[in-house]
Amino acid sequence: MNGHAYVYIMASQRNGTIYLGSTINLAKRAWEHRNGLVDGFTKRYGCKLLVWYEARADWEDARQRELQMKEWKRRWKVDEIEGLNPDWEDLYDRIAQP
Repeated sequence: MNGHAYVYIMASQRNGTIYLGSTINLAKRAWEHRNGLVDGFTKRYGCKLLVWYEARADWEDARQRELQMKEWKRRWKVDEIEGLNPDWEDLYDRIAQP
């Protein structure tokens, strides 16, 4: 997963509250959300499940994709999640370093 930046979605549960963000270190950032180390929205609403992510070429590209997606309707974001992860499984174990 090196050399990329990521756009990601954290969720509280299936069809629950969702949070959209971007980062250069997806495993670290998802771990911070999961463990309540990020004050604000994800901590307040219990968004601890990594349900969707997308690798981008660089940080600027990831940030632009995040801003674009933040303008989307919720249904479009849910469709994006379910296209990759129909059961809203926590994808953290797939990306975490051993």
